[in-house]
Amino acid sequence: MKVAVVGAGPAGVRAVEALVAAGIRPVWIDEAPDGGGRIYQRPPPGLGRDPRVLYGFEAKRATALHGALDALKSQTDWRPETLVWHIRPGARDLRVLHRGRQDTVGYDAAILCTGAMDRVIPVPGWTQPGVTTLGAAQIALKTQGCGIGQRVVLMGTGPLLWLIAYQYARAGATVAAVLDTTPFATKMRAAPGLLRGGATFAKGLYYTAWLRLHGVPIAEGATPIAIKDGASGVVWRDAARREHTTDCDAVGMGWGLKPEAQLADLAAVPFHYDALQRNWVPQRDGAGRTGVPGIYLAGDGAGIGGAEVAEIAGRRAALALLADAGLPADAAEAARLDGLLARQARFRAALERAFPFPAALAAGIADDTILCRCEGLRAGELRAAARAEAATGPAPEVNRAKAFSRVGMGRCQGRVCGAAAAEVLAAELGCDIAQIGRLRGQPPVKPIPIPSLGDAA
Repeated sequence: MKVAVVGAGPAGVRAVEALVAAGIRPVWIDEAPDGGGRIYQRPPPGLGRDPRVLYGFEAKRATALHGALDALKSQTDWRPETLVWHIRPGARDLRVLHRGRQDTVGYDAAILCTGAMDRVIPVPGWTQPGVTTLGAAQIALKTQGCGIGQRVVLMGTGPLLWLIAYQYARAGATVAAVLDTTPFATKMRAAPGLLRGGATFAKGLYYTAWLRLHGVPIAEGATPIAIKDGASGVVWRDAARREHTTDCDAVGMGWGLKPEAQLADLAAVPFHYDALQRNWVPQRDGAGRTGVPGIYLAGDGAGIGGAEVAEIAGRRAALALLADAGLPADAAEAARLDGLLARQARFRAALERAFPFPAALAAGIADDTILCRCEGLRAGELRAAARAEAATGPAPEVNRAKAFSRVGMGRCQGRVCGAAAAEVLAAELGCDIAQIGRLRGQPPVKPIPIPSLGDAA
């Protein structure tokens, strides 16, 4: 049986582990030079950073995952630095690119463990050098042992904001401010559900307490207004609507995560709108099966759950694949994993209520703010296109808006601007966000050199 696993983060490692134990030698593909995913990303060889410094409380889990990864490589067709840029469900093959060389990987079944990326709300000045996503700020710290600046402002909302602020402060950077757009009262209302998180919740409390005890300026319920020239400062309002300016030399921003689900889209997996996460997510059952025969999903690429959930889901998807293929699969183990996933889902729901995506902030982006940086499209231009279309016919969904305004038509295919663009459209047209739809995926999922394609297209 030919099995492909895309992704070597927590979900991919545990999926491959279960497949190898069942006697299968899968093709294992990851875009990075090595596995671990973003959360447990390894530094380049020779950097030699202590895992306890690099991963903090997660050092033991990261080390265990890396150990499993290394042990599994020789038992798989391991393909790092390889981009899966297209998947054709009818042909059951993956189109891949490795160091400029094109190849096709056939499969009978595939587990997609494609991870997540930051969700961004454009702020005036966000396209300047010195402004990154929170995830990029963390990658710089993990892979090269450096920060995005010496005096940084970190803004957005969600657990990642507080984790990165803690990591930067512990690494020696000056965190000039942590600007959380979620009001403190919103978090308190979700507190009973957060208690289900056990150690995970306790770690979050520790990060926030440490930052406060070490004098890091923190504002909850903050509203970013603009990033000054050269990322030299951030203008923002506090919960009492007072305006402030915080000087800095770099800015990290992010409002939670969104699934990297383009391959699931190309594989013809149906999607549904998750109102709690305010994300479009591919449809799957609790074990990771999709409605497309042979396609399984696990990890944050199937819906945001975090690293611990990804490990459980990766193993569970592999067991589902084995059972569906008529191969031995431990039913008791599958039931145990189902229970763990159900408990984790309740905690994740509480997290989403504690750190909701600030839809009003996204919908209210000023007209002259660049919304789609690939195309240089401003929010006002998208609103004008929406009004013009609504006046002459049916209210446009996001793909019609794309045709008339070019939003999401650039190199990132809307991966960066899509979430905010949908909020702007919904507000302008006075309709529910779910009616706006999602930007459909197109191959290649990321830019690739045309000469490398040959006759593969």
